[in-house]
Amino acid sequence: MQPRLSLVTLGVADVALSRAFYGRLGFVESSAGNENVAFFQAGGVVLALFGQQALAEDAGIAFAAPGYRGVTLAHNVATREQVAEVLAEAERAGARIVKPAQDVFWGGHSGYFADPDGHLWEVAWNPFFPLDAGGRVLLP
Repeated sequence: MQPRLSLVTLGVADVALSRAFYGRLGFVESSAGNENVAFFQAGGVVLALFGQQALAEDAGIAFAAPGYRGVTLAHNVATREQVAEVLAEAERAGARIVKPAQDVFWGGHSGYFADPDGHLWEVAWNPFFPLDAGGRVLLP
């Protein structure tokens, strides 16, 4: 079987608050959700928002207070200038800028924002990973 990533679920403290935040970012919510879960089409992947305690229970693990999770999500853009533009849009939507747009050691340009629950998003222009017409990364 071919490995694939179908869905990314973020455990959030307040589904309604996070639903509104991601809506302000421009994600379009599916009618498949309810007051406990929200689903957004995100290119070829679905972004889901689910209560963090309920998510821990569903996985059969104890809930622990969130902190650094060792995971980031990414939004790649076509130009260097778009990094600052997307970070500004995220900040207007209610994100906290963690690292402003800047040149990075690997030869690109990126910055980070955190959503209301502290989930990190990198906004990156990577000259080594071009984007197709739909904005999807094309690996060499």
